[in-house]
This record gives sequence, C-alpha cells and structure tokens, in this order.
Amino acid sequence: MLGVLLASVGSAFSELSDSIGKKQTAERACSHYTLGFLGVLGGALFLLVIGLVRNNFIFSLASLPTFLPRLMLEVLQAHITVRAIVRADRSDFGPIRTLTIPLLLAADLALGYTIGTHQILGMGIIFGTIFALLSYEQFKTKGLFLLIFTAVNAAITISLYKYDITHFNSVESEQSIVSIVLVLYFFILAVVRAHENPVQLLFKRTFFVQAVSGGLGSVFGSYAYSFAPTSIITAAMRAFAVLFSILSGKMYFKERGFVVKLLLFGVNRRMV
Repeated sequence: MLGVLLASVGSAFSELSDSIGKKQTAERACSHYTLGFLGVLGGALFLLVIGLVRNNFIFSLASLPTFLPRLMLEVLQAHITVRAIVRADRSDFGPIRTLTIPLLLAADLALGYTIGTHQILGMGIIFGTIFALLSYEQFKTKGLFLLIFTAVNAAITISLYKYDITHFNSVESEQSIVSIVLVLYFFILAVVRAHENPVQLLFKRTFFVQAVSGGLGSVFGSYAYSFAPTSIITAAMRAFAVLFSILSGKMYFKERGFVVKLLLFGVNRRMV
C-alpha cells in the first residue's frame, strides 16, 4: 500500500530530525524553540515548492470551521511535542504515542469507515503493551503526561486534517498554511525568549540535516493520509516510529530496556 510506504519513509526522516534536535538541545547547542523551528521549516518550504510546481493551492473558505480549530491545536501540539522530544527518552516516545491509534479508530467509525474485528482487538493490545511498558518503568516514564497529551491531541488534529483534504483543501495549501504559522511561532519565540537566530544555524551541517529530514518527514507523512483512512496511516506511522525511536534510543542515546521495547514493536506492527 502506497500510503503505508509513505508513512514508513516519513517516520524514518522524522526520527532522524527529532534525534538530532534532542541531541543538540541536550548539549545546549540550541533552545527547544529553535528545535521546533528547524523541525517545521523544511516541511513548509518543500510543500510550498510542490504546490507551486503542481499549481495546486486549493483552499476553500468553507473549511474555516474545521481548519481554524485545527490550526490552534497544531500550534499547541507542536509546542508540547518539542518539550516531549527534549524531556522523554526516544525509546518511550514512539510506544506511548501509539495511544493515538485507538482514538482514531473510534473517529473512523464515526465517519463511516469500516473497521475490522482484528483492528478492534488491536486497540486492546495497544493499551496492554503500553501498560506493560509503564509497569516495566514503574510508572516513572520521563515526560509521560506530555506524551499522553500529544497522543490524544493528535487524534483530533489528524481527524480534522483528513476531513479538510477530503472535502475542501489540497494537501499543499492545508499543510503549507499550518507549517508557515508554526515556523513564525517558533522563530519569534527563539528570538524573543531564547535570544537566538535559528536561521544562522542552518549554515551548520548538523542543523541543516535536521531541517531537511524534518521537512521530508512532514511531506511524506502529509501525503500518506491521501491514500487510506486516518487510523490505518497513523497505525503505520506509529508502528514504524516505535521501531525507529527504539533503535535511535539504543544506538544514539544508550537508553535501557531495548529488548522489552523491541517486543512492543513486534506487537504494534501487527496493527499495520
């Protein structure tokens, strides 16, 4: 399925961008505001270029009742996600955020999509594996409430996004507007609160790679939702995110619990 392929590639690039950002903030090379700026800048630029080349900037004013709430929630989502990236272990980031999947399954049912019995059973499996992970860590997971918030809020923003691109707007216009707002939001905070100029960091190789990989992750992920129900694509993205975050946590950040968390991937990948 093309949507699943795009989701997997997008997850890989997003993990690379997030891991670089986490490493750089830990070394105090930049603030988390700059991390957020670099994470969304590439996506905004890529989508603008794609939209210009395809001449496909379609935006309907009829989408405003769903687009404006989504825009506000996306700003909140981006802000909390950046804090979660900095605080939480990478190998916890992916597994806990799979909570989004059962919430989207419920949303798909409400929107009239057909959901199979195995997917409903998968909801219980996801809750069970996350509970097992939290029990293993004695419910002391760093940034737990930040991760839970991003998982729950993502179910809302993704559902609104899918509705908009299905009934009103093109992917390029919808995502470009959101991305530009996020770029401005993080840029202003980086300059005003952290006294940094994040644009200057783009001339450094590490930060340039972070921006490009974050942009590619955003683009692949955005288009993936055009090919399947939101719950299916999110399941694919979350499953691959679990794998990539566990691998980066072990190889890049030397985090513990590799075997237990790898087993979680084996369980969650059955949702794809």
